[in-house]
Amino acid sequence: MPNPYFRFKQFTVFHDRCAMKVGTDGVLLGAWTNITNTQEILDIGTGTGLIALMLAQRSPAQIDAVEIDLDACNQAKENINNSPWSNRIQLYHNSIQHYAINCAKRYNLLISNPPFFTNASKAAIEARNLARHTDSLDQFDLLQIAEKLLCEDGRLAIIYPTEQAETFQEKAETFGFYCQRKLYVKSTLQSPIKRILLEFGKTKLEYQESTLVIETTRHTYSADFVALIKEFYLKY
Repeated sequence: MPNPYFRFKQFTVFHDRCAMKVGTDGVLLGAWTNITNTQEILDIGTGTGLIALMLAQRSPAQIDAVEIDLDACNQAKENINNSPWSNRIQLYHNSIQHYAINCAKRYNLLISNPPFFTNASKAAIEARNLARHTDSLDQFDLLQIAEKLLCEDGRLAIIYPTEQAETFQEKAETFGFYCQRKLYVKSTLQSPIKRILLEFGKTKLEYQESTLVIETTRHTYSADFVALIKEFYLKY
């Protein structure tokens, strides 16, 4: 039976009632995202609450987290309440579209590990479809929300598979968002690029680009990966 929780150095995430479990994508995004001069953060589709908790550990920011699935939202609330930062993370059970319509706040950082499947066969469990498929949050929605909720010098941080990342970058420029940082992620040195982490702002700059290899050999993490996650994973 799978472990119902994932224990980090400063907090524990239970995920047995969540459609999407704790995974490398969320950990990478939570550890990599730039938090400089960040006072207000919005975590879009928080799921287990993982990214919100990682950012709370990394910064003194106030964090709002939105989750559409009730089971995931309830479990995220428990994870947040049992963490050292429950006073700085506010959780909302809502669609991000509805939340954005009624939100008067402006954020320094919007962050999301969004659904990315389109035109793919769906699972029998509706919660998993919400978490994985773009029906509930497509790229256009995400950019419209960023356009409304980000302050002028704010940033949008996101992770996608390669093809979707390239499409998102093209769409982002039509909204006046420009890529400022980009991280290519490969499972091993010989593997193709698996994921791309992107960070956008409203200023067009020459973006920083780098590549992260997760494993040097089977079950052996690279030095770069360890450096990125060492404040979170127990064994480092």
